[in-house]
Amino acid sequence: MKLNHINLTVTDVSAARDFLMQYFGLKLGGERGRSFAALFDDNGMMLTLMKAKDVKYPATFHIGFSQESEEKVNEIYSRLVDDGFLIDPPQRAHAWTFYVEAPGGFTVEVMA
Repeated sequence: MKLNHINLTVTDVSAARDFLMQYFGLKLGGERGRSFAALFDDNGMMLTLMKAKDVKYPATFHIGFSQESEEKVNEIYSRLVDDGFLIDPPQRAHAWTFYVEAPGGFTVEVMA
């Protein structure tokens, strides 16, 4: 069995789409106006984004992007900080990891 897709409800589809493409290399598969976008990772998993007025995920909800090395985690962290995101630096927890609040109202974990 293979996971086919995950849908995230977001307040700003365009901003969430651009964020995921810019920092995590997702590819745009299609979109409908400003209310829906389908993104794909290198393994063919689809992440869909749907527009909603209010987004209220539980405090611990997040999606994660695993990296091949701690250096790659540090590189993504530096790019995000340079682009104005206010985030705590990576730390050793269950992995070398940090979290960032993505545009659109959801949290992303980056880890190696």
